[in-house]
Amino acid sequence: MSVTLDKISNAPELSDTPKHTKSAAAETAAARTAAASTAAGRTQLASSHRGQPRPRRALPLGAKHYVGLILPAALIMLWYVLSTAGVFTAVQLPAPTRVIAAGTELAQRGELATHLVISTQRVVLGFSIGAVLGLFLGAIIGLWGPARIAAAPTIGALRAVPSLAWVPLLLLWIGIGENSKVTLVAIGAFFPVYTTVSAALAHVDPKLVEAARAFGYRGVKLFTTVQLPAVLPSVVSGLRLALAQAWLFLVAAELLGASMGLGYLLTDSQNNGRTDRLLLAIVLLAVLGKLTDALIGVFERWVKAKYPSN
Repeated sequence: MSVTLDKISNAPELSDTPKHTKSAAAETAAARTAAASTAAGRTQLASSHRGQPRPRRALPLGAKHYVGLILPAALIMLWYVLSTAGVFTAVQLPAPTRVIAAGTELAQRGELATHLVISTQRVVLGFSIGAVLGLFLGAIIGLWGPARIAAAPTIGALRAVPSLAWVPLLLLWIGIGENSKVTLVAIGAFFPVYTTVSAALAHVDPKLVEAARAFGYRGVKLFTTVQLPAVLPSVVSGLRLALAQAWLFLVAAELLGASMGLGYLLTDSQNNGRTDRLLLAIVLLAVLGKLTDALIGVFERWVKAKYPSN
């Protein structure tokens, strides 16, 4: 009897054993399936990213400004090596130290500041006049089809005239003085602004203009509210080109009939065999051109902040 009771009491344990075995097997199969799916997902993710370029690491804040100084520093080192190794004579290529000494000498005599102020003043006046005229005439020709057909070919032909070709005519008409030099700089600044503004306004989205007119915008209000903001990136590009042209035309204006300015310093240094001063004038022109271009960059950032869509 006790044997029978023991068998009955042990019967559930015997029947539970297969259940535990089955559940353990099911858990093992599920774990294997999850591992397989995870591995397949990783493989698929790796294959999807294969061949795609890795994101570039951004430079630390402020590092970009220092990276831009690497090339000028390398050029100055090359200049120093070539001038001191006997590759060029002292007349052909003075050492950077001699150029600095020449600049110090002119600064002590007060001549360097005079040349810088006069040249900068001519560029600012000529650039302002040329940019305003280029914006005005470019807007007329870009927005008015008959004016574009009538005047665009002639202005395009005048744009091809070299800067030095204007000098004798301006000296004859205006004479030797500030007016002729500022006028020549204004001519140089006019054409890039005119070209970019007229071309950009001629290609403004017609649907955008029609939508603005449907809301009652007309004339000057349409231009200042819709059309000009649409072409502001082109205007900024035109201003940068105009500024570079202004410095080029400045040198052409000061090469003839000038007694002050960096262009005059170039000519006077060449005539007197002062290559150190000649290189000084070139370096100063490059620095001033970069500084004024940085001001246009400030205006460009303001445009992007005010008109994010552009």
